[in-house]
Amino acid sequence: MVRALCRELVLRQNYLAEDTRIETIYFGGGTPSLLDIPELQAILNTIYTYYRVTDDAEITLEANPDDLSLSKLKALSETPVNRLSIGIQSFFEEDLRWMNRAHSASEAKSVLTNAQNMGFENLTADLIYGYPLLTDEKWKANIDYLLQSGIRHLSAYNMTVEKGTPLWRYIHKGQQKAMDDEQSARQFLFLMAELQTNGWKQYEISNFALNQSYSRHNTNYWRNVPYLGIGPSAHSFDGQSRQWNTKVNNRYIQDIAAGNPVFEKEILSLSNQVNEYLMTALRTMWGVDLVLIGQKFGHAVRVAILKSSQPFIAQKQLILQDEKLILSQSGKLFADHIAAELFL
Repeated sequence: MVRALCRELVLRQNYLAEDTRIETIYFGGGTPSLLDIPELQAILNTIYTYYRVTDDAEITLEANPDDLSLSKLKALSETPVNRLSIGIQSFFEEDLRWMNRAHSASEAKSVLTNAQNMGFENLTADLIYGYPLLTDEKWKANIDYLLQSGIRHLSAYNMTVEKGTPLWRYIHKGQQKAMDDEQSARQFLFLMAELQTNGWKQYEISNFALNQSYSRHNTNYWRNVPYLGIGPSAHSFDGQSRQWNTKVNNRYIQDIAAGNPVFEKEILSLSNQVNEYLMTALRTMWGVDLVLIGQKFGHAVRVAILKSSQPFIAQKQLILQDEKLILSQSGKLFADHIAAELFL
């Protein structure tokens, strides 16, 4: 697999514009922390050989707490990786067991301290809310612990149940409680208020940062900056089209070895380009830029979106400020619905 990833990087080095300088590298989409250091370094070496990487590039590795032993953290600190995204989820043992997570509550707590001691200042942690075991008191305790940990970035996600998963089947059979929308909304509102009180910025619906420690990678994604995705199921975007690799590992490896990456491709219509911009930009604190829409997509598109936004402005779920549409605190509870109503 690692050889195939490196080979694909070589085969697709011309996907991005010729003058592109790589500002962010993100190892995600699974459990990349399973890679050992020589494997990780082989991929990075290939990137640095065939692409123009900026000196201050943000290089993120997603990791589970149980993968980040002291020895692994020390070894990682000697690579170009300078940001860790750690899947904490909860600091309560019974919650982690319910989620079928491999790490313990003590590992969830110690990994943050250990990573900081090894020199990783740029850390982010994931938390989950809105599931039956999570009382409001436990949710507050999770947030309090992270606020006291010294990290400067947090991603928080509402528990969702995908059809066909074991959790969906348990709920369907009455063996587990269904998710409670009222609980999810209440815990989301508490999260926003608590972090704002402590000086954090909610720069995207699910992402919060202290002292402008925003994820540069994700911010570029939300701003529709082109990107190249490598590996099975990886998506790429060049501004006008989107493509995604085969998700079958063996086929991916065989086709890459033959020099023939297999992918599906979609040319984005003007409507699709507008809608993708609306969906991503509306989730951020910078909002939807109506001037940019007019310049890029035409005056008629700007007028149509402004007209569709009026009911939400009247309900104070959207704020029109300096030619930008920005979600209010209450509007953030309905972000997906509002975006869909603005779609062309």
